[in-house]
Amino acid sequence: MSSASISLAHAILQALTYSDIFDYPLRFDELHRYLPLRADAEELSVTLDSMREQVEYQNEFYFLAGRDEIVDIRKERETRSRKLLPIAIRYGKILGALPFIRMVALTGSLAVLNLSKNADFDYMLVASKGRVWTTRAFALALNRLARPFGHTICPNLIVSESALEWPLHDLYSARELIQMIPISGMDVYQDVMKVNAWTREILPNASNANEKKDNSRNSPIRAIRVKFFQTLLESLLHGTLGDKFESWEMTRKIARFSKQPGFGEETVFTAEICQGNFHHHRKWTKKIFETKLSALAADSPLPLGEGLGVRGSAQAAVPGGDAPVTQSPRTAIGAYEL
Repeated sequence: MSSASISLAHAILQALTYSDIFDYPLRFDELHRYLPLRADAEELSVTLDSMREQVEYQNEFYFLAGRDEIVDIRKERETRSRKLLPIAIRYGKILGALPFIRMVALTGSLAVLNLSKNADFDYMLVASKGRVWTTRAFALALNRLARPFGHTICPNLIVSESALEWPLHDLYSARELIQMIPISGMDVYQDVMKVNAWTREILPNASNANEKKDNSRNSPIRAIRVKFFQTLLESLLHGTLGDKFESWEMTRKIARFSKQPGFGEETVFTAEICQGNFHHHRKWTKKIFETKLSALAADSPLPLGEGLGVRGSAQAAVPGGDAPVTQSPRTAIGAYEL
């Protein structure tokens, strides 16, 4: 192998190892998309042909050797996820019609059709400035209406439209950004992707296909009704009354959250950000990824790199970090499953 193909082999093993954490074998286009190295499709195909002892192929999926059981797992999850995806998009459109919500995007396992258990619909919301906690209150009111139908709406990350920049430049965050499905507020979604163009440094082949999927389209009449409803409710909560409610809701919720197990390490609650990942998804993902890479390196002549590297710049606690890192105002995603 040439040095170039060896580097590409490293990248292939890293991409497959990360996805293996979630029992998620990759199709060819997905593998190309998640490579941490720029390469064209032909280079990838040639290199895969030379790695048959390390990478196996079955029913259009690539996976680490000896892990063929995850093919059936992915198929089962994908079938279930496809049934639930239209429901999640409908709820997302309702969220997008609620006061002060400027963008809705589906995140988590359902966004990649890999829902493993409960019908939890994870969303990232962008709120108008100064109304993050009011937005959360409206989203949770919708969740109460959804529960009798067996659905759970989880606004795992809510950020102000003034805090769109992702603070933590690592593989975990890049994958989440690239994978999320915009449902409402395409203009704001495009702003999110624009200010986080650093994702292309970590996943240089990841063309943002989701930008072309406009799930926010409504009929002209419905769009007018949605805008009227949203404007009417927002007018009632603008000004002093709205400011008082926002402050009251934020203060009481943070006081409650601060007493929950897991508070502080991967949770961020401020006037601009509400992220409640009490289960430390980023931390355990990083740990398992590095463990798998170490095990793979022991059986492979290829050095496999450093795993979930972090890039960032202003002192703050970050999700999953074992210590504070230097960064800009943070917005990292909450509960994450691939």
